[in-house]
Amino acid sequence: MTKRIWDSYLSETDRQWVDSRPARPMRLGKYPALLLIDLYRGGFGDVPEPLLDSVRTWPWSCGMNGWNALPNILKLLTAARTARIPVIHSTMRDSSDGLAGWMDALHSKGAGSLAGLQAGNSRRAREIIPEAAPLPGEPVIAKSAPSAFAFTPLLAHLRDLGIDTVMVAGMATSGCVRATVIDGATNRYRMVVVEPCVFDRIEASHAMSLFDIDQKYGDVVGLDVALSFIKENS
Repeated sequence: MTKRIWDSYLSETDRQWVDSRPARPMRLGKYPALLLIDLYRGGFGDVPEPLLDSVRTWPWSCGMNGWNALPNILKLLTAARTARIPVIHSTMRDSSDGLAGWMDALHSKGAGSLAGLQAGNSRRAREIIPEAAPLPGEPVIAKSAPSAFAFTPLLAHLRDLGIDTVMVAGMATSGCVRATVIDGATNRYRMVVVEPCVFDRIEASHAMSLFDIDQKYGDVVGLDVALSFIKENS
């Protein structure tokens, strides 16, 4: 059996339960879209550096986990664009108009606070990094909740395009990625998380969120599987 990222976090009883369950085929459709979640400056910082260094300037940073995932994300993005598969971006809504998003409302102070950002970085924190910048015709969903589906036109857009499968990349695995996948599954989309293309600050949260997603809400696949799927449906 192929070792999975979450295996080291499972107890012996957990593993026995997993092994006792019948294998199921991957639930992939024929009309995919790629959803890139929160590839904004605040999650990366300006330069690759360890988490504890990066969060001094960028409280939302995932440190090297984001930078290590970025080459895989760009491979996935390039493949989707080449195959003319719809690409959708999401980022946190700018709250400067006084309508607070969920992070601003819940973390006005503390570790998730924008107050910890240096002058001028508050708006930059929400800007999608240039490496993954949207091309003309690629919509950007500005969200005020963890899920890209919550209170946004994403669901209507996917229905309009006839999409049945949503491939997900971005951050954070235990937060906005997980929330989006759950809402996507709730709306009967086949949700596919590309494991090397999602990241988080905490390894255990990342691994066990992927476990939960793979068990309940969608399929967690490798980059090679995702690229083959794109090629087959181009």
